[in-house]
Amino acid sequence: MPVEPETQRQGFWKRFSNSLEAGRQAYVADLKEVFGRPALDAAFWDDLEASLIAADVGVSTTERVVANLRQQAAGAHLRSPAQALSYLKTEFGGELASRPRTLNLEGSPAVLLVVGVNGSGKTTTIGKLAHLLRGEGRRPLLAAADTYRAAAINQLRLWGDRAQVDVVANQPGSDPGAVAFDAVQAARARGADTVIIDTAGRLHTRTDLMEELRKVRRVLQRLDQRSPQETLAVLDAHIGQNSAQQVKVFQEAIGLTGLAVTKMDGSAKAGVVLGIEAELAVPVKLVGIGEGLDDLNRFDPEQYLDALLRMEESR
Repeated sequence: MPVEPETQRQGFWKRFSNSLEAGRQAYVADLKEVFGRPALDAAFWDDLEASLIAADVGVSTTERVVANLRQQAAGAHLRSPAQALSYLKTEFGGELASRPRTLNLEGSPAVLLVVGVNGSGKTTTIGKLAHLLRGEGRRPLLAAADTYRAAAINQLRLWGDRAQVDVVANQPGSDPGAVAFDAVQAARARGADTVIIDTAGRLHTRTDLMEELRKVRRVLQRLDQRSPQETLAVLDAHIGQNSAQQVKVFQEAIGLTGLAVTKMDGSAKAGVVLGIEAELAVPVKLVGIGEGLDDLNRFDPEQYLDALLRMEESR
């Protein structure tokens, strides 16, 4: 399978880093000031904790990591704020590196079921994911299982045209499970190796709509017991840690294999990845930064941390 050119991948993460500038100025200014201090005193620890929480790393994650840092300082392993910054990157990096990031694309076809609440950027993410996979040499097909609104079907078709992939859709009001079934059969007939299923945006409090997702899963598993290979929840970065409850409900209802975090460009809550993963143990696999076809990529923990905790100005 062709590998995404290194220059293209690096270009995405450079845009990602630059896109954080508008939203990151406040917490980065705080972190710069904190890590620029001469000593690891009580005020340093209090202000470091406040700055990480401001970046939406999450209260419990921040408290745990800062406690670990203080323990290292008490054992004389850390002697300066600069060393504390290095240790912080290592601590976060170790946690992120411990989770699986690779999309499971094994299957004939591989099926990716995409879920999320209204307004999370789900359909946009699906279109960009199709483009990303096409660039890696795969042959994706989209399924319009959001059948409640004709506009949703039309939006997916527009993204299908942009990404140059086929879209399987039935009439508005059709059974979403039937659309998923038809899409898998169409993929097999047309030689597509990946099916990405768009589902209706739903409030995580609607148990009837969660049951509908379970039904779609059952339909897919009748076609292939391994299907869907991925069940991805799309989250809006601007909501930050408040999205944790959404993820919990989807996780309990259908089980999630990964997250796609959208709208990271300009978000002051870019630390959301760290807190959500630590709390829910669901890995972020994709990150989006804008509306362009190339504005979605596979999550890279190292590049993410470099952007989040960068102390120097971008160029």
